[in-house]
Amino acid sequence: MNNIDPYKIAERFRHYLRVTDVTDGLDAVGRADYTLMSPDIRPLWFGMSFWGPAVTRQFSPTNQPMPQRIELKDALNQHSIWSQMMKERTHRIEMDSFSDLIKPGCVVVTATGGARECGIWGSNNAMGLHNSGAVGIVTEGYARDTDEIILQKTPVACAGIGRTIIPGRTEVINVNVPISCGGVLVRPGDIVGCDWDGVVVVPLEVAEEVLAFAARIAIEDKKSRRRLYEQAGREPDESVDWESTEEYFKDLL
Repeated sequence: MNNIDPYKIAERFRHYLRVTDVTDGLDAVGRADYTLMSPDIRPLWFGMSFWGPAVTRQFSPTNQPMPQRIELKDALNQHSIWSQMMKERTHRIEMDSFSDLIKPGCVVVTATGGARECGIWGSNNAMGLHNSGAVGIVTEGYARDTDEIILQKTPVACAGIGRTIIPGRTEVINVNVPISCGGVLVRPGDIVGCDWDGVVVVPLEVAEEVLAFAARIAIEDKKSRRRLYEQAGREPDESVDWESTEEYFKDLL
C-alpha cells in the first residue's frame, strides 16, 4: 500500500466511473458492502461527482459551553473564541494544522461522534476548503447554509441539513487519523467517491485492482446502453461513450 500514490490513482477514478461501477468492483475483490457509507449521506445537489484521497477530521460533542453571553464587539468572533478555548483545553492536536493537510484533489471526511444538530460545514468554510483544492466534503453530520452551498455548487455530501454553529456544540479531537464515518472505516489516503447514488470508500491497498474491475464494468455497461439507445432511436450522449472510456483505460484492459 505504501507504494501507491493516492493522488495519482484517484485521478484515474475521476474519469468515466460512477459510484456504482466502483461498488461492483469492490464486490469483485471481496469488499462487498464493507465500504458503502450510510445511504443517509447524500450529495446536496444533483450532478455532484468527486473522487479523491481522504483527509480526515474527527469531531465530538463537547461537554462545555461557550460563554453564555458575549459582547457585541465579539459577535463575529465566536469561532476564534471557541478555538482558543479548545487550545487551552487540550494539547493533543494543533488546531491550526488542518489547513496544512489540504492538497489539491483531496476529499475531506468528517466524523461527528453522534453530535446533535450542528452545521460543521456551511457555505463559507466549505467554499474556502474547495477554493484551497479539496474536490469534495463528506460528513455523517449536518451542513448549514445549504441554499448557498447548492447555489455555489460547493461539493458537500451530508446526512442532514442543520442550522446551528460549531462553538459550544462540537470540538475537534483529531485530524488525519482513521475514523468511522457513515458506518465505515475511512483512513487517510483511502479513495472516497460520491455521486447522486451516494458515497463509497475504496481502501487504498485494493484501489488498483478495484479500478481495473470498475473500468471493465463501466465499458460494458456503456456498450449495452448504447445498443438500447440505438433501438429506441435516441441520440447517444456522453453516458454511453464507451469508446472514450475504453481508450482511457486501455492500459488496464
